Amino acid sequence: MLKVDPGFKATLSTVESAGELSYCYQCSSCVAECPAAQRFPEFNPREIVLASLLGVAEYLTAEGSVIWQCATCYNCYERCPQGTHPVEVITALKNIAFDSGNAPENVSSLREAVMEHGTVIAPSDTIRKRRDELGLPELPDAPAEDMKKIMGRGGG
Repeated sequence: MLKVDPGFKATLSTVESAGELSYCYQCSSCVAECPAAQRFPEFNPREIVLASLLGVAEYLTAEGSVIWQCATCYNCYERCPQGTHPVEVITALKNIAFDSGNAPENVSSLREAVMEHGTVIAPSDTIRKRRDELGLPELPDAPAEDMKKIMGRGGG
């Protein structure tokens, strides 16, 4: 049984770039060119926005949610005639899921890598050597402390 939370829509509407959920009239423009919706029948940006609008989106932030299938391609953002911006709604749901401890392990490990190194992939000696062979400049130090600030974990 789905639990209705009338305040859920207001929570997502305060997210920068999430658009105005109540403007969505369920036209399906967001679904038409969505690569995730074409690949995964259970993924539907229109239904995600509707669930958020109706306040029954709690299941979308649960472990194993379909929101992690979003390719973040921004096709829905560009196609939405009402400026609802489904990708931003999905990103907000991902943040809620992450804060609840419901992110997939690979997402959590990527976040930890960014927190530690300032990048998703820490530069190795092999990468540095190859860059030197190609005549590329040395990589600057990754802004790990800045990333910690951005991600809300303190730092400098």
